[in-house]
Amino acid sequence: MATRTRSGLRTALLAPALALGATVGLASAPAQAAVWNSCDQWGNTTLNGYTLYNNIWGSGAGSQCIWANSGTNWGVSANHPNTGGIKSYPNAKKVVNKSVSSLASLTSSYNVTVPSSGAYNTSYDIWDTGYKYEIMLWVNKTGAVGPLGSSQGSLTLGGSTWTVYKGNNGSNDVFSFIRSSNSSSGTVNILPILKWIKDTKGWFGNVTIGDVQFGYEITSSSGGLNFTTNSLTVSSS
Repeated sequence: MATRTRSGLRTALLAPALALGATVGLASAPAQAAVWNSCDQWGNTTLNGYTLYNNIWGSGAGSQCIWANSGTNWGVSANHPNTGGIKSYPNAKKVVNKSVSSLASLTSSYNVTVPSSGAYNTSYDIWDTGYKYEIMLWVNKTGAVGPLGSSQGSLTLGGSTWTVYKGNNGSNDVFSFIRSSNSSSGTVNILPILKWIKDTKGWFGNVTIGDVQFGYEITSSSGGLNFTTNSLTVSSS
């Protein structure tokens, strides 16, 4: 699987250069007037405490535009070819900057509208501040997509049942939690998942959690598909 470092400026430095040019302008934002929109490969803005990224980082990408009414109500229109490999991870990011042991709570609620075709997953992408560890929580998936690494079994934690995968992409360790059934809305209690990785498995120590990202990891969306985050909250204490 391709590199999974998709966080802001690091992505811009590590991702392959894409010949997007005129093609990136073909996708369009929805008809309603948005507070912000961008068809730029690395288009980003900050709204009410969340940073939004268009983040077209994979090779062979097509066109994609992002729009936002706020940091928690946004979406993308994407037309990526029906080929293998992740093309993009448009997302909204909330910065936490607290160690696992100092967190009293870390939760998130989501409500999305996603297409029934294409190949993608809707996922949280959680990073430590050193970008050595990546925790992915897939709340739904469609098409020929799969996590990096090998299965570590299943468990019920944080309000859902997951199959857990552990792998490494050459740059960082990746721990993927794949929800047993697709969900378009719900609440995830993230902190018990982090504590399970730290205390039960010992896969990392008392790391500082930096970014909590939520978005759509798109492999293909041929013909143009829309992904909408109707609402999103990330809360920590």
